[in-house]
Amino acid sequence: MQLLFICSRNKWRSLTAEKIFNGRKGHEVRSAGTEENARVRVNEGHIGWADLIFVMEKKHVRRLQDKFRSEISSKQVICLNIPDDYQFMDEDLIEILEARVEEYVDM
Repeated sequence: MQLLFICSRNKWRSLTAEKIFNGRKGHEVRSAGTEENARVRVNEGHIGWADLIFVMEKKHVRRLQDKFRSEISSKQVICLNIPDDYQFMDEDLIEILEARVEEYVDM
């Protein structure tokens, strides 16, 4: 399964998710951000590639709907409700990601 994780700047939350989940149980994982200054900015290619899209906050769902409405119409977009309170590879962030993602995907 191909999983896409999205946050704002693709520096902490979504990048952490990519690092901890990529290759686990055969899953391919990418990450991107919604803001202009994101490390990797989400584009149509990311959306088309993904089987399942995880976003960190509701604002990310809105941004995807605004920019990629037709591309995400056939995709499942799941909001994990993880605020921007964590640094890259923060132990608490990893614990939250693992618990919330495993509700949707066997990890």
